[in-house]
Amino acid sequence: MKKIIFLLPFLALVSCYNAEHNCKDFKNGKFKFEFEVNGVKKTTIFERKDGIEIETFEGKTDTATVRWVSDCEYILEKKHPKNMAEEKAISMKILTTSKDSYTFEFGMVGSDQKQRGTVVRVE
Repeated sequence: MKKIIFLLPFLALVSCYNAEHNCKDFKNGKFKFEFEVNGVKKTTIFERKDGIEIETFEGKTDTATVRWVSDCEYILEKKHPKNMAEEKAISMKILTTSKDSYTFEFGMVGSDQKQRGTVVRVE
């Protein structure tokens, strides 16, 4: 019985835990996103400021507009798409934040297929 009495406050505390969401801290800045493609590690560097995101990947630079729909969600649209796939907007949702990084979910607008990743602030 004593164990149950001590366990109840702990369970109440754990159930009230919310992931940290300081999304406003990541609206502007320079960031790095690392991911794997067929077992090969790839890195993209991007800088976001005032509604514009400039991304550099494998030596190529591209620009996108950023439209924030809430503190933790935004839509990316390429300014100069090179093909039909690049014309589709990408929905980004920040799920959790820490001091210098955030975990996010992304996918094409209107699609149920989502992927996750972690971005790290580099400056």
